Amino acid sequence: MNIKNISILFFLILFSVNSNAQKDNLNTWFQYTMSAKLNQKYSFTALSQYRSYDLVKDSRLFLVSTYLERKLENEIYPAMGYMFLVLEPYNSDMEKKIRYENRPFQQVSFKNKIGRTVLLHRYRIEERFLTNPDDFIVRLRYLVSFKIPLNKASEKNILYGILKNEIRMNVVKEEQFDSNRITAGLGINMGEKSALEFSFVNQLGSSDTSNYVLLGFRNSFDWSKSEN
Repeated sequence: MNIKNISILFFLILFSVNSNAQKDNLNTWFQYTMSAKLNQKYSFTALSQYRSYDLVKDSRLFLVSTYLERKLENEIYPAMGYMFLVLEPYNSDMEKKIRYENRPFQQVSFKNKIGRTVLLHRYRIEERFLTNPDDFIVRLRYLVSFKIPLNKASEKNILYGILKNEIRMNVVKEEQFDSNRITAGLGINMGEKSALEFSFVNQLGSSDTSNYVLLGFRNSFDWSKSEN
């Protein structure tokens, strides 16, 4: 069985598991990501994200984030960034409350290839400042991600598979485990600078499980060319 068939099988299995995991399977996740190369060493990324308990209307989370990344030798990428979030969870009485969060973060990513598959490891430290009630949490995150070409090497690279797993842990907290997130999906390159991604996300928390259908759009730019 080749890697294409394996990725499709994993995708179908995960969808089957998610569809029976819990009652709130209409959670949706929309995301836009823009990345720009500033010069040979630095790049800039910005993203916005909206999550809903239903198809669109019942807001769950909204965030904007940005970070500046530097390229070192051997495909090592340290970065610093900031994220602002509006969280709208339900309490035990099924009443919604609004929490705001300011989140500076630091991360380092390592990229390499297994054949044509791009492998990424990302380690991130977050300082989370939350309101309603006020709280401060330091959280550690580790992400492993695979971007798997689904076209033959001789064909134009249009389709790719997405496999990710991320574990998140609290540094100082009674409950150190925060969550584990598994993502499986399909990406479609719509040109050299844009891609559309469709994924299923399963997030296992310390006390609950959430499932999402994710629709994402990516743009990439090379602003360093303007220097020439």
